[in-house]
Amino acid sequence: MNEVATKENIKIEDMIYEIRSKQVMLDSDLARLYKCTNGTKDINKAVKRNIERFPINFMF
Repeated sequence: MNEVATKENIKIEDMIYEIRSKQVMLDSDLARLYKCTNGTKDINKAVKRNIERFPINFMF
């Protein structure tokens, strides 16, 4: 299996959780991956502004 890691040497696979048979990632983990200066606030704003770009199963 290919391992994807960030500069902080964090494995993305370790950020994916399974809840009720669905794979999920926390918005705080996404914010850390994308290095958002305002944390989860930036991720949530981006989703609200561009909701049509995100798949239907992309939820918080």
